[in-house]
Amino acid sequence: MHQDFVSLAAHPLIDIDLTVVIQFALFLIMFAIGNAFLFQPYLKLRERRKEGIDGARAEAEKMSAQADAELADYEKKLAQARSRANDEGRKVRAEAAAHEKSVTDASRAESQKALEEATSRMKVETDAARLQLLPQANSLAKQIATKLLGREVA
Repeated sequence: MHQDFVSLAAHPLIDIDLTVVIQFALFLIMFAIGNAFLFQPYLKLRERRKEGIDGARAEAEKMSAQADAELADYEKKLAQARSRANDEGRKVRAEAAAHEKSVTDASRAESQKALEEATSRMKVETDAARLQLLPQANSLAKQIATKLLGREVA
């Protein structure tokens, strides 16, 4: 057994000779071909994809910011329109109240004038009737008393 061990020690397990250089050259050729036709196109494709995704993301963020700005502008314009509508409503209500007050005041003045005229006319007619009936009052009183008492009153 000792002899077998000695004979193995004389022959190495791996022989380094010209085939190692040929294998290394074949490896370098395959590496260059694989790099040129497989790895580099794959890396370029990944880079283009990443740029496309980043570009799309940037475009989406830009569009989102633009939409937010337009929404804020729309809300601002809507608030202004509401404010103008409220102002117009207040103005119309104030005009209606002023018109109602003027119509009411005019009606009140007219009715007061009519009442004063009627009172004045009634006073004039009352005074006229009084002047007309006063001379007849004594004779009427005597006639009524005579009828009630059934005899002549002096």
